[in-house]
Amino acid sequence: MKALYFNTSLKTGDETSNTSGLIQESRQILEGEGVTTEEVRIADFHLPFGMEPDMGADDEWPKLFNKLKEADIVIIGTPVWQGELSSICKLVLEKLDASSDETNDYGQPIYYNKVGGAIVTGNEDGGKQAAKTIIFVLQHLGFTIPPNGEAYWVGEAGPGPSYLEAGQESDFTKENVSVMSHNLAHLAKMFKATPIPTKGNT
Repeated sequence: MKALYFNTSLKTGDETSNTSGLIQESRQILEGEGVTTEEVRIADFHLPFGMEPDMGADDEWPKLFNKLKEADIVIIGTPVWQGELSSICKLVLEKLDASSDETNDYGQPIYYNKVGGAIVTGNEDGGKQAAKTIIFVLQHLGFTIPPNGEAYWVGEAGPGPSYLEAGQESDFTKENVSVMSHNLAHLAKMFKATPIPTKGNT
């Protein structure tokens, strides 16, 4: 079992990311359930604008897409900016859409039998708004979303501390990430044993 986290922070991998902090909490839970995990900081890669699965020689999306195809669980993490998901997150959602014409070994959409989730961090508001967009796109493209398939930290209303400054002590967020991660693992294990049948969707 493999889980892939796309961290769509605007920060590169050599910078501290609050979104990565919450991702790490989820990774620990999934690894405790026997799932191998990997976090990819999208800002470290070059993804050209455009709705083609491969935009040319300098496009690194095909490399990331190959990782995704091997994953059973895919979680997209984003910071919140002005109440919305990050521009990089939007780009990743577009790339997922651009690659959605591929099919799996059974002739189903490539994202079938993959489980999706969302992680959001910020220090004002917009956690549910950002998660809603991610969750809708994932399920629309063929991912299956478990109950409570998102976890977030945005603090109290108005500017305030970020996740690494205060969110790690939040009982609500700790419960969120635990429920989400366990449900993701459970659903992915179900699909391993009993994939979605091909009738009507090939």
